[in-house]
Amino acid sequence: MNVLSHRGRIVTISSADNGFVFGVKFRKRGADRQRVEPTPAKNKTDKVSSERSLALPGQRFVARQPIFDRAQSVFGYEILFRNGVEDYFNADPELAARSTLDSSLLFGMSTLCDNRRAFVNCTSETLFKDLITLLPPSQTVAEILETVEPEDRVVAACKRLKTAGYLIALDDFLPNDPRIPLVEFADIIKVDIRATSEVERAGMMRRFGTPQCKMLAEKLETPHEFHRAHEMGFTYFQGYFFCRPELVIGREVPASQLHYIRLLEMVSRREIDMRELETMLKQETSISYRLLRYLNSPVFGFALEIKSIRHAIAVLGEREMRRWIRLVVAVGAAEQKCSELVLMGLARARFCELLSDRVQSNGDLFLMGLLSVMDAILEVGMDVLLEQLPVERETKLALLAQDSNLRPLYRLMLAQESGEWAESSALAKQLKLTDAEVAKTWWEAMQWAQEATGGV
Repeated sequence: MNVLSHRGRIVTISSADNGFVFGVKFRKRGADRQRVEPTPAKNKTDKVSSERSLALPGQRFVARQPIFDRAQSVFGYEILFRNGVEDYFNADPELAARSTLDSSLLFGMSTLCDNRRAFVNCTSETLFKDLITLLPPSQTVAEILETVEPEDRVVAACKRLKTAGYLIALDDFLPNDPRIPLVEFADIIKVDIRATSEVERAGMMRRFGTPQCKMLAEKLETPHEFHRAHEMGFTYFQGYFFCRPELVIGREVPASQLHYIRLLEMVSRREIDMRELETMLKQETSISYRLLRYLNSPVFGFALEIKSIRHAIAVLGEREMRRWIRLVVAVGAAEQKCSELVLMGLARARFCELLSDRVQSNGDLFLMGLLSVMDAILEVGMDVLLEQLPVERETKLALLAQDSNLRPLYRLMLAQESGEWAESSALAKQLKLTDAEVAKTWWEAMQWAQEATGGV
């Protein structure tokens, strides 16, 4: 437990010593242009109401986007919350700090950041009011928005942050950016490749990239864009490039991945021959090892050790066996790739499964969520992958972005993951779900995915 001082108040923040380095980016930016003053709660009823309104949005309406290093390992996360940071400080500052930071952020960082760094978005108000100092400096990267003007108060705030040990990043930086006076404080400069030319990026690399100031390329959408930024010398990378498969010449699945396809095909059949399944699993030593290690981990909690594939099949039963074989197949297939793909796939799979009772379908929605990333893991087109698997028609249409009664759920999954809140709300309404139900389910799915991959 850490006790921090904020404008003369003592604020208690639990779990701050859990080793997570994190930060927050808030999708809503309306607060950039308006001053938000703290308003004390007037009575006990108002205070309870304020506490609820503070705790729920920050805790549940959340998404994240990974930031990668040059080895394509996850360096950290940009966390997207539904509301701006100032919105959380409309009530009593001490209550807001306790409700928002303690309950909503720190308790959830094991799920959100997975022991990685992440980045916190700072508006002018955040800087002026020293709100960022409610977060521990060893765990926080302050990301200064492009809307922040480098006035004297901002420079003074940056000096305070640096003195206190915070890292500083400059968001959406341009060649002639008005925030150039803040570069001397920057540890990371983020460059939007959609808003700059390659010539401009090369010039910025020469001018601003130093051992003390690392350059980050953001809004990368394809592997080609990532490789080009890598060649230019960027240190960090952000975007959806990692979940887009490389262009594959021809229509065949690589031989090295065929056994994963075969196992997925087998457990996707309407009826499984358990003896055939046992034989195939025994032939795939690495998958058998992962499955047995997982089943004997604390995550699963069996009292007796499971020592064989036959024993595992007998204990699990057909339905659970299908699910956990898919899990270990995903982990095994992605062994040489970013673990973020596996986490994403499992979170998507669990999310769809948890909402399956809201969709009229005989399909396997856990499989639909998992298959949404398997094309990237196996490095084949989605159409090629689905040719190999006996997937239910509506699931196949949803995965191919065609009309399907499962398409709204599929789009909801993607919107919730990326923090597209307006689209998420519209799709939730279409499926007769509340925003809170959707967000709570997504949070549970992320937690489940973290626990599941911890065992394999």
